[in-house]
Amino acid sequence: MSKKSNTSKRYTAEFKRDAVALVYSSGKTVTEVTREIGVSPEGLRNWVNQDKSDRGRGPAGALTSDEKEELRRLRRENREQQQTIEILKKAAACSTSRCTRATGLRPGSPECGST
Repeated sequence: MSKKSNTSKRYTAEFKRDAVALVYSSGKTVTEVTREIGVSPEGLRNWVNQDKSDRGRGPAGALTSDEKEELRRLRRENREQQQTIEILKKAAACSTSRCTRATGLRPGSPECGST
């Protein structure tokens, strides 16, 4: 009994482009083309739909590949900035509490060095 792998195959951008072009040029259905080239129908259908969006022929509101990449980049950048903010908050709180314990000064006072 064989088990299906949980990892998906990765195809090159060139392979995807060629597969989509084959769908357009052959006059065959996506399912027929997938049988010939050995990819899943859902995968090829997604590639065709993404190609339509990239060409401006997709459904309203569909993101192009460039927009998806920018969104991924901005989300990653946002996540990194949020982590930096959390680290700085903890460092500031730690610094302030050390100031209070070591000197007896009130946090926020000019003598403590924090404002």
